[in-house]
Amino acid sequence: MTGSDEDAAEDDVTDAPPLTVPWQALSPEALTGVIESFVLREGTDYGEREVSWERKCADVRRRLERGEATIVFDPGTSSVSIVDTPESARGGRNDPRTP
Repeated sequence: MTGSDEDAAEDDVTDAPPLTVPWQALSPEALTGVIESFVLREGTDYGEREVSWERKCADVRRRLERGEATIVFDPGTSSVSIVDTPESARGGRNDPRTP
């Protein structure tokens, strides 16, 4: 590949829209890794009460299983995140970290 071909291929990836990844498509280990990474990166806001790490991860998993949140891969940044589904956001739950 020439330099201009590589640049064009890189631009294609950078311009690609984010992809929704069904949680069921991931292995159990990969899903756990995505959830744990999200909880570490985004944190959680449970107010004044203490919530265990396991509970935070279970809450995010439950939201994925209920369809209240979804996994999104951004090819431009090669990053994965968890976001509310549009239906969930309209229902008043604006944060997939909220139990």
